[in-house]
Amino acid sequence: MADSCSPVIPRHVAIIMDGNGRWAAARSLPRAIGHREGTKAVRRTIEAAIGQGVQYLTLFAFSSENWQRPAEEVTDLTGLLRYYLRNELNELHESGVRLVVIGERDRFGPNLAAELAAAEAKTEHNAKLTLVMALSYGGRADIVDAARRALAAGLAPDQLTEEKFASLLATDGIPDPDLLIRTSGEERISNFLLWQTAYAELYFTDVLWPDFEGADFTMALAEFARRERRFGARPE
Repeated sequence: MADSCSPVIPRHVAIIMDGNGRWAAARSLPRAIGHREGTKAVRRTIEAAIGQGVQYLTLFAFSSENWQRPAEEVTDLTGLLRYYLRNELNELHESGVRLVVIGERDRFGPNLAAELAAAEAKTEHNAKLTLVMALSYGGRADIVDAARRALAAGLAPDQLTEEKFASLLATDGIPDPDLLIRTSGEERISNFLLWQTAYAELYFTDVLWPDFEGADFTMALAEFARRERRFGARPE
């Protein structure tokens, strides 16, 4: 039995990594530099999650709306993704991290899509932490795709339960987030895991993503531990 004084650790933490552009602008640097600095925060956060005993960490790395950004920035972002895979994957693997990708990976082209699939295959048996990377992902599209799968499977209306529908989402087999963190001071979820965050605790911080440290992650978890989760039930 767990010690009643032990902190409550969320099983699954999801993060909207926001503020790379503002971080760069504040320093009169190109946005690409902000995105590169953001990858350092990713490494720090993965280390913090492992250290705290979090089992699942989902990062909103590239939204479906990000394709509307200037072509140069999109090229920088996809290049950074390729660089991250080639330079961080071995360390992730050695640390016991399993990589899972959700979203429209085919939009990144066959070569990068193949690299993503290879990274998933290489790490699939790791169990220290499951790192879910949301790439070209949108919550509404995820729900629509699940509805299409239900129709294609010929499910009758009375067969479509919440549990069945959840199994048709991109996150099938992954528990819903307990805690959703957003950096940079914005307080919205921006089409991220709309179904899955129905009962997640929301935590907003003014810290820009490139400045996000392990201590900031720990602070978010401490706030989570102070909250009482009722899942819609009345307090006794």
